[in-house]
Amino acid sequence: MKQTKLTKKWWLIPIFLLVVVATYIYIDGRKTDVSGKVIVCIPVYGQSLALGEEAERVTDFSEFAAKNNGRVVTENIDDKFGFFDPSPLKQYFKRLVRYRKRSFELSIYAMASSLAQQLGADTVICTFPGGQGATALSHLGKGSAPYDRFIADIAKAHRLAMDGGAKLFVVPAICWMQGESDIADYPDTHYKLLLKAFAHDIGQDIQAITRQATPVRLICYQANALSRGEHFNADSYDCPETEVPQSFVELLSTDTLFWASGPTYPYAVVREAVHIDGAGQQHIGNLAAKSAIGILHHEERFTGLLPDNVTYSDSDVTIHFRTPCPPLVFDTLQVAKAKHYGFSIVDKEGHDISQAITLDSCSVTIKCSSPPAGCRVRYAVNGDRMKSGNLHGPRGNLRDSQGNVIKGKVAEVLSPLHNWCYQFDIVLSE
Repeated sequence: MKQTKLTKKWWLIPIFLLVVVATYIYIDGRKTDVSGKVIVCIPVYGQSLALGEEAERVTDFSEFAAKNNGRVVTENIDDKFGFFDPSPLKQYFKRLVRYRKRSFELSIYAMASSLAQQLGADTVICTFPGGQGATALSHLGKGSAPYDRFIADIAKAHRLAMDGGAKLFVVPAICWMQGESDIADYPDTHYKLLLKAFAHDIGQDIQAITRQATPVRLICYQANALSRGEHFNADSYDCPETEVPQSFVELLSTDTLFWASGPTYPYAVVREAVHIDGAGQQHIGNLAAKSAIGILHHEERFTGLLPDNVTYSDSDVTIHFRTPCPPLVFDTLQVAKAKHYGFSIVDKEGHDISQAITLDSCSVTIKCSSPPAGCRVRYAVNGDRMKSGNLHGPRGNLRDSQGNVIKGKVAEVLSPLHNWCYQFDIVLSE
């Protein structure tokens, strides 16, 4: 039988594959020099927002390492960012062929850059994403495939760093970006209890790897998907969609393991569907960096802009806020004006009885059309059907004035880092 040119040169195939593999090993094997360094590892975990889905990338990987003096690395202790895939095999081949068509903007890039600028030259920041899109918390906890892989990535980063001569490897916190599925898909679970259990489990598992005595904190954003729930009704007294955002408010208020970054509603959302854009990811990342610095420097726990207590007298409801940087402001430029700036007082018959809003340095007073005892006091519980984001989604206009003094780089431009109020749903005592 006559051989074709291809079959005559079959021996070229293994040589070609050998060259490809050798090239990959050479390129991938060039780890960042971490000898004598302190490695601060702060990854992000959650569902699609943690993975940056649809967020057009702002970070230029070709300049990222140089701009940070080589002090930001992946779980592989190198600077090869942008190759995440839920399948380890697919991720391996993405790295092999340098496939970045689904490489999105992640909040941790801005966070890591900010930390690199604020921490000493002997510190290297290790960061990477973990989790799985469109997944409820009950399927992201201990024993799940995404969880096990995340822990494996932390263990790998620790091993490579210590083998490379690192002085110390510590995980002070992870960034938490999850909750959309638990809002819109009605999984019939107790989100607050599940998140507390997750914080406990992840802390124990990480400490078993790093042998650190310090606890692992969760730096929390707040999901904004209320109006994507099939049964969502902003004026219904019983509103199950608010369980998830309210859980963040309660945990940030009371649990020392939880620190704040901020809610997502102040930012533009791709197609006004679910995912904040690249600029929004960078805003969240800069806010997360502020909490990370606070954790590393043993500062007072940062809880964000939250309701501190709610009182009423006659037909007036007054909400006093934990205000990181007074005065409070109603901002209708960054966020499209919502009715009553996002506040509502809903009675048991499903009527919003709020009539007028007044603002003080650290409080908001709402005048009602009838006595508010037993009503629900809400903020940012509104929005057009199936919309998210700062134009038509569930939103409010309340922020503090931190951005007047603190700014962060967003798309290479210094932007104000205000703290926006977390969504909440609180029942007034009768």
